[in-house]
Amino acid sequence: MRIGNQQREEAIRALNDHFAAGRIEIGEYEQRVAYASAAQTVTELGSLFADLPQPHPQFLLMPPPPQYGTSYAPPPPAYTPPSGYATAPGYQVPFAPYGIDPMTGYPLSDKSKVVAGVLQLFVGYFGVGRFYMGDTTIGIAQLLTCGGCGVWALVDGILLLVNGGTDAQGRRLRD
Repeated sequence: MRIGNQQREEAIRALNDHFAAGRIEIGEYEQRVAYASAAQTVTELGSLFADLPQPHPQFLLMPPPPQYGTSYAPPPPAYTPPSGYATAPGYQVPFAPYGIDPMTGYPLSDKSKVVAGVLQLFVGYFGVGRFYMGDTTIGIAQLLTCGGCGVWALVDGILLLVNGGTDAQGRRLRD
């Protein structure tokens, strides 16, 4: 069953209570909050509380509505956090194979801000860094203007290296 923002916020409040009680450490707390922020179903949120005592969000305590003609599914697997944060090497969340932005909880891009910035600095006259990021409109504009006579490409490359940016899907470039 799909969930909305109200259920996500309720789950985060329950995680706050567990963190305040000392049941989970800061790294695990941040990871679970990021996972709760990106969760789409009750099952995904339920796995976050499988190894924790009460309090659980109220909507997880209610039995699911009966579905005629189908049998109940087995309970979701228990949440097993990795040894590091959500972006730790070797740990992949199904919807975020390149990690989760710890500030927003959204998945990170498969593109790197360092690669995009270096491409903009050295071959930005042709808009290569923007084409790499999937931003074809700006890439074509830089190609036609020779990177704004080099100034646009230089400034764009520095900004990408310092601040990063987003790819064509709106995901933040990873470090």
